[in-house]
Amino acid sequence: MTQADLSSEIGAALPYLRRYARALTGSQTTGDKYAAATLEAVLADRTMVAEASSGKAGLFQVFHGIWITTGAPVTEDDTGPRAAAQRHLAKLTTNSREALLLHTIEEFSMAEVGEIMQTGADEAETLIDTARREMADGMSGRVLIIEDEAIIAMDLESIVADLGHRVTGVARTRDGAIKLAHQEAPDLILADIQLADNSSGVDAVNDILGQLGERPVIFITAFPERLLTGDKPEPAFLISKPYSEEQVRSAISQAMFFSSTETLRA
Repeated sequence: MTQADLSSEIGAALPYLRRYARALTGSQTTGDKYAAATLEAVLADRTMVAEASSGKAGLFQVFHGIWITTGAPVTEDDTGPRAAAQRHLAKLTTNSREALLLHTIEEFSMAEVGEIMQTGADEAETLIDTARREMADGMSGRVLIIEDEAIIAMDLESIVADLGHRVTGVARTRDGAIKLAHQEAPDLILADIQLADNSSGVDAVNDILGQLGERPVIFITAFPERLLTGDKPEPAFLISKPYSEEQVRSAISQAMFFSSTETLRA
């Protein structure tokens, strides 16, 4: 692989590294800092990336090396619910959540997950199975769905219910979403970007968070790279369309760990 090819692969993979980092930390700011540190490390020494099975796998492998050495610490900014979420995450089996995200959200194969985490494919599969069990026994709460396509909304409702959460309502428009959020405040919001009346799911979420306070949000979009630039406030949790059930289940479980609302049940 030439330097130009390697640079191109790294550039194409960088938005998805941001997505992974944000999902791990539950924060755009913290996740993007990890992604930036990874890029700096690669620019200083491209050996690991160049020797990996692909530029993307190599980039994530460098990230993982940085992540495990820092121990995903609670920072000075992580107080109250944020610190509590990190302590909850610390109780999970080491590397299990990372393996689950790499496989379900970033769609790496078992072999690639093993390569990134420097373990075997069998060990990666064991970690993923462990994460599924541990996170299934995690928190449950109230979920607001903002989605204008009826079939997709029904599918999301089913997935949310199967995870043990309760759907507070399904909104097709920005105004409808705001109304439902006021009727019953959600612990988590699952939102499409483009809504039925050409209103924005992003605007609906911003309105709700501005009135009810911070809570985790998962955006669903056919163009994830547009919301993974790092240039402006962007979501910490993002699913690509078309999505798989496993991706939605994983993202919801991850996001619930970072909820600061008081209506969650452990």
